[in-house]
Amino acid sequence: RRDDRRDDRRDDRRDDRRDDRRDDRRGVYRDDRRDDRRGGRRDDRRGGDNRGGRPQHANRGGAGQHDDRRRDRHNGPQRSGYREERLNLRDNEPAIPSDVNPKELDPGVRQELRSLSKDNADKVAGHLIMAAALMDSDADKALAHARAAKDRGGRVSITRETLGIAAYHAGEWKEALSELRAARRMAGGPGLLAVMADCERGLGKPEKAIELGQTPEAEELDEEGRAELAIVIAGAHHDLGDYSAALETLRPESESTDLPPVTALRVTYAFADALLATGDLDQARQWFNRAKDMDTENVLDTDERLRELGGA
Repeated sequence: RRDDRRDDRRDDRRDDRRDDRRDDRRGVYRDDRRDDRRGGRRDDRRGGDNRGGRPQHANRGGAGQHDDRRRDRHNGPQRSGYREERLNLRDNEPAIPSDVNPKELDPGVRQELRSLSKDNADKVAGHLIMAAALMDSDADKALAHARAAKDRGGRVSITRETLGIAAYHAGEWKEALSELRAARRMAGGPGLLAVMADCERGLGKPEKAIELGQTPEAEELDEEGRAELAIVIAGAHHDLGDYSAALETLRPESESTDLPPVTALRVTYAFADALLATGDLDQARQWFNRAKDMDTENVLDTDERLRELGGA
């Protein structure tokens, strides 16, 4: 019987300890929730604790997640004034001429716009048409139309790609690079690597341009894309003063026989320029003469370059 009583007392003590632990846990969670309600907004304004900027209670399950959701509501699309900002952007977007027909857009691009409402898709199509039409003659207006298209249809990859190209033509390298990266994430594939690499050069980062030429995506490019990227990478080597590397980058493309005429012309001119940079004047003259013969539209300054070299 004494043994039975001892066992009963041990069981009671165990139960008490278990109850204490349960009470402790309930107290911690209760206190956390109460602290969240009282000080959550103050913590948000302070930016969380000082260890990496993480919000208070971030590792405590529901309470931390609740704070994250509350903070997101203030910083995300539903923040105060967000709708007004969007409406103001649309009020200030450039006008689309009345004779622009959305059906003029490439059918493949129009297919991409089907995720938008019909009225909005027509507006986006109009801005895309105008951006393409103005890109060579008025880069700033083309950029305005491309930005309007992205504002209306930013979740469609073609709007991001068009804005990237328009920004590139306008010399807005940072914006161009950001939009082209977004288009690649959304659509996949190698994308416009040559344009992206040239943006890195524009930002004064030729090393980054060269790195893009060494990515796995560069191996996926077709003949034209590969040649265009080689021209840009050669330019990046020129920026760094490595003229021999520039010449070797272009050499395989200079021997290619499957390039479109315009791309072949640009490779020939770039190869002549690379030869000149290395000091090989005779070969440079020969390649500039080749470029002159290919340049039936007189789009390059080959005549001027040959005069500088003292021969035609």
